[in-house]
Amino acid sequence: MREAVFVRRHADDWEAFEKRLSASDKVDPDEVAEGYVRVTDDLAYARTFYPGSATAAYLNGLAGEVHHKIYRNRREERGRLLKFWTEEIPRTIFAERRALFWALAIFVISAAIGAISAASDDFFVRLILGDGYVNMTLANIESGNPMAVYKEMYPVDMFSMIALNNIMVSFLTFIGLFRYPGLVLPAFSFGSAYHLFSNGVMVGSFQYFFFEQGVFWESVRTIWIHGTLEISAIIIAGGAGLAMGNSLLFPGTYPRLVSFRRGAIRGLKIVIGLIPIFITAALLEGFVTRYTEMPVVLSVLIILGSLAFILWYFVWLPRAIHLRDAVPTSSVTLPEAVPSPI
Repeated sequence: MREAVFVRRHADDWEAFEKRLSASDKVDPDEVAEGYVRVTDDLAYARTFYPGSATAAYLNGLAGEVHHKIYRNRREERGRLLKFWTEEIPRTIFAERRALFWALAIFVISAAIGAISAASDDFFVRLILGDGYVNMTLANIESGNPMAVYKEMYPVDMFSMIALNNIMVSFLTFIGLFRYPGLVLPAFSFGSAYHLFSNGVMVGSFQYFFFEQGVFWESVRTIWIHGTLEISAIIIAGGAGLAMGNSLLFPGTYPRLVSFRRGAIRGLKIVIGLIPIFITAALLEGFVTRYTEMPVVLSVLIILGSLAFILWYFVWLPRAIHLRDAVPTSSVTLPEAVPSPI
């Protein structure tokens, strides 16, 4: 069917519906629903056979106007905040699972590089952690209290400082800010990968340092009380940054700016979901990690419990929601065939 014939057949109905829609705010709901279905059907046909035409643009605008009238006064759904945390974020995580996997891979490989470098060069640990921290830790180890650094600050001050620092680190990793003397640039995926690499190298060299000093197990059962949540959240923030950056670099069928906006929204959702985790990690570091004499069973339970939560919320739950949302193939009905154009 030629476009002119298609327009001539339906133009009167479109104009009549548009006039009724704009005449009054009190429009019959059934009439609006029927008109919306008819307009969207015509829009689908126009997009198929007349892509980029004025007809398709007009119908798209009309459909958008109807959608706005339907939803502009809709009351906010109850439990919206709960739904955001229990459904929207897990769905976003599943959609960006590849970026999150690569973030984990970058971090693990970087940690291995850090450990191997520390084992190969005694000066490497000082280069990464700084002479002040290394000297202080060596002194603590000699005094028989290697984890004394976690007891020096008042718990509330330590909590607030660490929570703000962790949130800042997550956003820097997400945005991918690359710092150079006198210059700060958003490097997107490359910047996120750089932050993951630098944090991975630091963790690897840090843990090897304690292994070399013969207090590896004591460091693990103390540091990872808060580190399980903290490091996991940094990796996930890096994955969110990779997702945002990739949407700009590889827009697919979307215009580049549209793709970037979609990727930025998805990444930001993930980062917002990490804020309670960073706060919990800061609470553990400020108020729990300092008790280095606690029973080993208790510290192990905290570490395993934290790890179980991360695996549940960021691995199992997104997949479970995806499987729940998936429609079985047997229930899918094929749409009616669209008439061929003359």
